[in-house]
Amino acid sequence: MILNSLSLVNYKNFESQSFSFDGKINCFVGSNGVGKTNVLDAIHHLSFGRSYFNPIATQNIRHGEDFFVIDGVFQKSGRAEKIVVSFKKGQKKVMKRNGKLYEKFSDHIGFIPLVIISPADRDLIVEGSEARRKFVDSVISQSNRRYLDNLINYNKILSQRNALLKYFVLNNTFNMQTLQVYNEQLTIYGTEIFEVRKAFLDTFLPIFRAYYNAVSNGKENVDIVYKSDLYEGNLSELLNENINRDKSLQYTSVGIHKDDLNFEIENYPVKKFGSQGQQKSFLVSLKLAEFDFIKQQSGVAPILLLDDIFDKLDENRVSQIIKLVDDEAFGQIFISDTHADRTEHVVKQIHQSYKIFKL
Repeated sequence: MILNSLSLVNYKNFESQSFSFDGKINCFVGSNGVGKTNVLDAIHHLSFGRSYFNPIATQNIRHGEDFFVIDGVFQKSGRAEKIVVSFKKGQKKVMKRNGKLYEKFSDHIGFIPLVIISPADRDLIVEGSEARRKFVDSVISQSNRRYLDNLINYNKILSQRNALLKYFVLNNTFNMQTLQVYNEQLTIYGTEIFEVRKAFLDTFLPIFRAYYNAVSNGKENVDIVYKSDLYEGNLSELLNENINRDKSLQYTSVGIHKDDLNFEIENYPVKKFGSQGQQKSFLVSLKLAEFDFIKQQSGVAPILLLDDIFDKLDENRVSQIIKLVDDEAFGQIFISDTHADRTEHVVKQIHQSYKIFKL
């Protein structure tokens, strides 16, 4: 998977900008605020149909304009693939592949496999369970279409069930038969999602631990523990047992939408007991393991975006990462950094062709 060229119009701070890329390594260097991260985010937009950093579409339009266009030409399996994402205020975002409109953005997920490593990933440690669920769902969905469809259906039914619980309270009424229809559907989709998440962790954990050992020189034991209501019993039974609680709260209090991952180091939470360096190593290892997992499942090396990581990691960890990506297993890599000299020194250690773009 290679991105050959990228064109931006009114995207964030870019009025009009085009790039032609190297097949291996591409570096964007310049002062803070010149748009290095915005270029990487545009590439992410072409893969997922949304920004990694700001999901509100209007806020990705250049100030004073009313639309943006991102245009990328990829090389996949020997064939050129043109992906265009555009958005105009007051209208729906549009995504096209080779001129053909996607009816659902979810149909595109996984077509351009991509992994981003960014300082924003710290949210995986410090924020609530939703951030970690999104991580798991994003990794699995890039290579498992059925999982993505089940997730979309589950969330749609969950929203409908929650709306029904609110309706019961507002109208001082209750109908268990109607609620049971939603319970049955949530159980079907939720149980399958739970089983896939369990199987994912079984495969993912050894890959993650191997990367953590490489990045940190194998100094600590790390673990990822999957927490789910469904370990306590069948989802249908759990929904019935919690019906009075759900009526009181006016939302569904049990299910796979409450799942979480505990990130641990030496059996303690990384959030509380991990040093800054350990937390950074944990996050980088998570993302490199994501890369390997997607490649194993899809047979395609994802595009790898390294956003500002050289500013946030010590020299030893950077050198460990460079050793890891100096491998034919990794495909095309995009790097952003504030220091041109540092970046060139780093990429010269990787024995691959490269381009440096000064913004």
